[in-house]
Order: sequence, then structure tokens, then C-alpha cells
Amino acid sequence: MSIDTIRIRGARTHNLRNVDIDIPRNRLVVITGVSGSGKSSLAFDTLLAEARRQYIDSLSVYARQFFEQLERPDVDRIDGLQPAVAVDQRQGTHSPRSTVGTVTEAYDFLRLLYARAGDLTCAACGAAISQQSPEEVRQVIEQLPPATKAMLLAPLVRGRRGKHAEAIEQVRKAGLVRVRIDGETYPIEDAPELEPRKNHTIEAVVDRIVLREGVEPRLAESVRLALRHGDGVLVLAYQTPDDKAAGGWKERVFNTRYACADCGTGVAEIEPRTFSFNTPYGACPECDGLGAVEARGDVYPCEACGGSRLRPEARACRVAGRGIDEIVRMPVVDALEFFRELDPPEDRRPIAEPIVREIVRRLEFLVRAGVGYLSLDRGADTLSGGELQRVRLASAIGSGLVGVMYLLDEPSVGLHPADNDRLLAALRDLQAEGNSVIVVEHDEAMMRAADWLIDVGPGAGARGGAIVAEGTPEQVTGCEASVTGAYLSGRRRVWDAEKGDASEAAPAVAWLELSGATLHNLREVDLAVPLGKLTCVTGVSGSGKSSLVIETLAAALARRLHGATQRGGPYRGIKGLGAVDRAVVVDQSAIGRSPRSNPATFVGAFDEIRKVFAKTKIARQRGWKAGRFSFNTKGGRCEACQGQGATRLEMNFLPDLFVPCEVCRGARFERSTLAVRFHGKNIADVLNLCIDDAAALFENVAPVHRLIAPLVDVGLGYLRLGQPSNTLSGGEAQRVKLAGELGATSSNTNAGHTFYILDEPTTGLHAEDIRRLIGVLRKLVDAGNTVLVIEHHTGVMQASDWLIDMGPGGGAAGGRIVAAGTPIEVARCPESITAKWLQEPS
Repeated sequence: MSIDTIRIRGARTHNLRNVDIDIPRNRLVVITGVSGSGKSSLAFDTLLAEARRQYIDSLSVYARQFFEQLERPDVDRIDGLQPAVAVDQRQGTHSPRSTVGTVTEAYDFLRLLYARAGDLTCAACGAAISQQSPEEVRQVIEQLPPATKAMLLAPLVRGRRGKHAEAIEQVRKAGLVRVRIDGETYPIEDAPELEPRKNHTIEAVVDRIVLREGVEPRLAESVRLALRHGDGVLVLAYQTPDDKAAGGWKERVFNTRYACADCGTGVAEIEPRTFSFNTPYGACPECDGLGAVEARGDVYPCEACGGSRLRPEARACRVAGRGIDEIVRMPVVDALEFFRELDPPEDRRPIAEPIVREIVRRLEFLVRAGVGYLSLDRGADTLSGGELQRVRLASAIGSGLVGVMYLLDEPSVGLHPADNDRLLAALRDLQAEGNSVIVVEHDEAMMRAADWLIDVGPGAGARGGAIVAEGTPEQVTGCEASVTGAYLSGRRRVWDAEKGDASEAAPAVAWLELSGATLHNLREVDLAVPLGKLTCVTGVSGSGKSSLVIETLAAALARRLHGATQRGGPYRGIKGLGAVDRAVVVDQSAIGRSPRSNPATFVGAFDEIRKVFAKTKIARQRGWKAGRFSFNTKGGRCEACQGQGATRLEMNFLPDLFVPCEVCRGARFERSTLAVRFHGKNIADVLNLCIDDAAALFENVAPVHRLIAPLVDVGLGYLRLGQPSNTLSGGEAQRVKLAGELGATSSNTNAGHTFYILDEPTTGLHAEDIRRLIGVLRKLVDAGNTVLVIEHHTGVMQASDWLIDMGPGGGAAGGRIVAAGTPIEVARCPESITAKWLQEPS
């Protein structure tokens, strides 16, 4: 075995057919093939699974319980395997608090920079923060109204985990008789035992005093003691006579190190956590660090912090005249320019320069990955799968690891062809550092740029799982057996130029017009969509496509046609709704999060299949109705597993396992129900059929075939009819939804006048599948519907009746319609970046 290869022998995971293959190490390798051919089974379910399993097995038994246990892949052996890092499109567990800055760790370095090298200004008056003397502290307190009740506190612990018994003991030794813990005051002897895993704030009560004439000496001594015990910090809790009437207490912080010379406002501490919106010490108290609040059923920004998520003290700190909230709002490309030109003061240069260097590295990686139009405060949960993957890719490049196997799942998703060069450069940088980069991809430019190309197929499901061709892109291009090679060579095309311009059909007689869209970077955009046509909206990443189509137009249609309450992006007006009956957004969100949901249930085919079984001779003799054949209700299902087909097995210090039910052995139905057969197959057999075979089985059962056939048409014939929905990719879920709409259209003689909006429907599709998808979209249009797609694939662009190109750039450089017309007309537009790719055959 060569040390320069990863050697796989006998891979049989899922549909792989005993695959033997040698993959070159430290090269850019692309694995491609039609949907369902076995690409992901080879890359992720075999290579990644084995690499992770080997890593977890190297840990102690105790440590393993904290990791998800992966099954050993069905493979004889893998040699030459490197440590693996997966950069896929899954959203993971990102919460509204996760941002581009936190995911890339750029924000962590920003917080450190502002805490250690920032210029402090007063949040109340804007004056510079300077040191405050004990005498100044006393004078400020004395200026409070007479009869004010005051409690002087010395902070000992601020928001840190632990029992902190030593802090309580410190109060006792100092001779103080009270302590305030997490806002509650206790006699020292009654101080509660603290939960060690929770954050706590502990303050010694130095004195309780009422401000009146003659109290000055006592106040001066108490201030001195509080500052001594509080390490220069004093917390004043006070209640003026007016406050007493209102029933409230106020607090003020004094700090002999940080205080405003004009108004006396103090800052308790300046630490990195001061700039964190994930802790109460940095988060805006009004929105709890989320940057937005709910009002009148709607969410768009918190008035207290202006959407910055931070407290006033954090926003008041400056580096080169800019607050941290201003930096994170900038597009990454602008923030990069700011830090490249940053010249720290001489006394702070040793501290600032290494921090700035790390920030610049991460921002450079984001720009090179093609997402320089994003801002660091952009929520991670608002990113598309492709954007999130490229953000995570930037983090991977920034880690500086060497000798690692990186596996990426379609990193070009969401990228305009014009952005591919930067992505390829980023992958090349990763590979040049001494890593293996293995990419599951369908993009033609990515395949042509690969060092090694592997084509899996030849078909999907049971007809796939073999290595059809491997070698350099030129070698695969010349392989007659490779479908991928046929597209790379031009022997086959997604859209043949000989078919002419798709728009040569009858011109549109009606238009839907949206005017004055201004969300995000949109510049008073006026959008006109021809009804009854296939329209494609394209443009470089960040040009404003989703802002215009999804967040503005789709939201407007939902409100105007269906009474939705959530507001979309602002616009001036909309015309042409009289010719539209309903609007449907077919996106990539999951069709169901439960294993009980599957393609058959989603499109409605399972209801009809159960009726077929209810009409069989045995079922009629026993008086069984369609409900008998449902795994969701009692009667026909296996009650041992309640129709799930698997039971949970507790493994003590190992993660729980799901094993096939011992009673039904995974069939999900009880024995007598399984005795009912249709053409020799019981209900469990039917659910385990691939959709292609199910369509053949029910070819003469019109109600079932009508609903299953669209699943075949959209290229999902390789899926099992009863495959759990939570195992489907985003692209597969989107096509299931599209098939459901096709089935509904074919059953409704009054179908038509529906406005369909699709967001990148070619995600996860090979060129052969895209050719079929275009046919499906055409069926919807031929039925009298309007189809509007956001798409970058040139084949879909060329097959459209109407093309809208946005840009010309991303972020601030985009936000307007550069060209609109037939594909041929847009191809002639000199300002359109897309025009170059429209002029080439696809």
C-alpha cells in the first residue's frame, strides 16, 4: 500500500456494491454522481464514520459517553485514513445567539481587543473614562437627596461558577455581618450553600446608611472599606424618597480605575465578557442579547441597543473611533480593510498587534470563501446551507491543521458561477497546507478543477453504488459509460441550445409587479414577474435575491393571499394579485421531524395504499378498514414498538442504541396485518420498496400511481417509499414538496393560477437530475401556474422564459436588478456578470 493513498476495500454501506477504491491523499478529490448513487455513502457514511469511530475508540470508556456513537461502517478495511473534519450543510444546533462572528471565532478576538486595547468612553455623556478617587466617590454619594437610604457593597465574585465558600469566609473574617448573594441579602450566618455549576454574584454589605447631616465621617470610612474589600470597586444600592414612593431601588457602580470625569458614571470591569451578548455582563438588558424583541406579533430590532445586542457600556468602548457594534455591522470585506489599516497607539501596540493579526486572518478566509458580503453580526440561523458551510470552511482554514482529511458536502451550493474561483482558491489553500480535501459536488467548474474525479453510479439506489469512472477530469470526460463524462464532454446537455430560447412561447398576458423593495441592501427595487411563465432570479452571492424574493415578495403574497400575520420586507406596492389564486413556497425545510413521517405520507400516497389493502379479500372478510394498515394507530401496528419498528436500548455509560423490534423485527405491524398481501407484498414490504419499484407495482392503481409518479419525475425514485423524513437532505425534502404539488395539480381539474417560489431547487442534483427537474417545472407552467426560482445553474437559466439578474456585486455593491428579459436578451447585456455563462452551452 502506498502512503499516498487512502485504500478502501469492500465498502458496502447502504447501496455501495463491495466498492474497492484508492483515493489519493493530500489532493483535491471530487466525488460525483446522480442523486442516490452512493456519493455520500462513500464519503460520509464510510470514510468519515470510520475516521470518527477510530478517534472515539482511542478515548477512555468514561469519555466515550459524551460522544455520539457511530456504527462501524460496512467495510472490510480502510488503510491510510487521516483524522477527519466534516464541513457539511447541516445547520446543527445554531441558536439565534450564534453569529458569523461567533462561529468563526472572529468575535472572540474582537472582544479581547476591545477589552485590552480599547478607549473607554462614558455611556451616559460620551466623555472619556478616567480613574476616580475615593474622595470623588464620596462626594457623588453625598450629593444624593437627604433621607436617601444607601447600602454600600464590596463586590467579591461577579458572575462566576462555584460554591465560593472562601468569599463567604472572607466576609466573616472582615467582621462584616451581611452578604448579598445573587441580589438577595442574608445575615452572614444564614448564607446559603451555593450550587457549584451556576454563576453567582457575591457582595459584602459594608454599611447601610441613611444620608443626613453629620453622616459624612461614617460615609467616608465606609467608602474606603468598600473600595478596599472590593478591589477598587464599590456598588451603591440606594433608594431616594421619590424612589421609595415608586417602590424601587437603584444601583450605581463606582470604580477607582474606570469612571467618567464629567458625570461620575463608573464601570465595574472591562473584560472580554463585557462585550459578550451571551452573558448578563454584556447583553442588553432589554432584549437579553438577542438584538430583537417581540412587539404586536412581529419581531426587525431592540430600540434600547439598536439591534447591537450589547449594554451601553460595551457600545461606548472605541478602537480607532469605532465601537464593536459598528465593526460587526460592516460587511466582512469592509471590516477587513478597517483592520488592515488599523494603527494602534504606541503604548498598546504590543497588545493589539497579535490580536488584530488573528482577526485579519479569519476575515481574509471569509472573503476568500466567497462570503465577504456577510456581516459578523449576521445570525447563523439565517444563513443558507451553502453560506454556513463556507463560513465553517473559513474556520477550518484558519485552524492551520496539517495532515487532515476534510470532507465537504457541495460547498458550491448558493454560489453564482462568478464566485466559484474564490471558493476553489480557498480549497486549494487548504490542500496546499498538506491536507486531503474530498468534496461531494456536482458543479462542473469544481469537477474540472479537481486533481482526481470519482463518478459513482451508474444510477440511483439499487442501480447505483459502483465506481463508474475515476481518474483525472480528462479521463472521466472520455469514459463512455460515465453520465458525468457525457455532460463534461458536451455529449449530453441540461438544456440544448438547439431547442431555442424557452421564451419563444406565447408572450405573457399578465404580470405580477412589486415596487419599492428596500429590505437589507435592496435599493428601491421594482420587480416584474410574467404570470404563467418560468422565471429565474439569479446574481452573485449577497446580491439581494433572497431579500427580494423570499423575505419580501413571498411574505407579501402570504399576507395578501392567505392572511399571514408575519410581516416581510418593506415595499411600496404590489399589482396583479387578481390573476393569482394562491402562493406556495417550496423551500428546503424538513417535511417532518418524526421518523413516522415519510415521502408516502407527505404526498398522500400512503392513505391511498392503505385503501388498496383494505379492499383485499382477506381484509374485507375480517372487516378491516384502512386504519388497520396505519403504524400510527392501535389495531394493526406492533404495540411492542408502537409502530416505530425499533426500540431504545439503554447502554449505561454508552449512548442509547435503537435496535430492531424483537417482536415485529422492524416491520412495524403485527403478524395478522402482515398476512394481508397485494400482489404478493404486505404493507411493510410496500413501505420498504424504492419509489421506482412502488410506481411499477401500483401502475394500474390510478389513485396511488398519480401521487407516486411525481416523486419519480423529480428524481427521487431511489428513495424508499417509507423512508423517515428526518433522514432526507434539504434538497430531497424540497423535491418531495414539489412532487406533492405535482400530484395535487394532476388531480385537480381546476389547477392553475398558483404562484410557486422555489429557492435553489438544483441543490444536491447531478446534471442528469437537473434535466428532469426542468421538465417538472415545465409541467407546472403548462398547467397554467407561475414558477419563480432562485437559481445559479446555467441550464435552469437558459431554460427559463424570463431571467432577472441581480447585482452587480454582493452586499453594498448589489441590491438592484442589472438585467431582465429573455435569457438571450440578458446574455447580450454588457453590465450583467451572468451574461458570460449564458453564452456557453450547458
